[in-house]
Amino acid sequence: MTTDSAPPRDATGGPVRRTVLRTALTGAAALGAGLAAAPATTAAPARHTPRRPATPDEALRELAAGNRRWRAYRERHPHEDPVIRRTLATGQHPFAVVLGCIDSRVPPELVFDQGLGDLMTVRTAGEVLDEAVLGSVAYGVLELAVPLVVVLGHQSCGAVRAAVEAEQSGDRLPAHMQYLVDQISPAIDHREEGDARVDATVSAHVRLVRSRLAAEPELAARVAAGRLAIVGARYELTTQAVHRVA
Repeated sequence: MTTDSAPPRDATGGPVRRTVLRTALTGAAALGAGLAAAPATTAAPARHTPRRPATPDEALRELAAGNRRWRAYRERHPHEDPVIRRTLATGQHPFAVVLGCIDSRVPPELVFDQGLGDLMTVRTAGEVLDEAVLGSVAYGVLELAVPLVVVLGHQSCGAVRAAVEAEQSGDRLPAHMQYLVDQISPAIDHREEGDARVDATVSAHVRLVRSRLAAEPELAARVAAGRLAIVGARYELTTQAVHRVA
């Protein structure tokens, strides 16, 4: 990790480049302003200023509480009021990055009952990693100081099923879908058969993606310092529950 006292560097990836990226993606607001910043013309009442989870444990507890509300049909749909919307025009300060699947049944903001400015969501079929995904996760962690990354797989994942079936048949998928299969295939659990193999592979792939993220040097440094947690989880379509994948 680059320290704040390091001299500026050129466009090879040093602080100068990161400052430009930060400005471009957060607008004119300084980093850290986030939800707590009041709009220029309206002072936000205290009740409209949500407290952002600041540690990995706090972030995990907030997501768990939101999922409990979702399962009980007691959603709050938080942080959607006019003051929050105006405040977010000046910057963002999310507390978690969720890397999930594109499946239409698993939108992170709903299953965790979170609102505007709370989550950064990155979604690919089967939560497959590529350079764009890695860069997106890194941006949330390194530039916005997000303390939690969740790799969220789910029950009955079509991308995982496609990978399992393609391995069994030897067929190649059309267009760019073969790339997804190739990325998921190393996680296929050959100890199981049929639907059980698909289900086991969902969890195995979550573990594989999580381990790849945790191996990224700059992310690993934050984990070691206690400033970041990278966890794997699954969403069960039949119960609407999210649970950790060990």
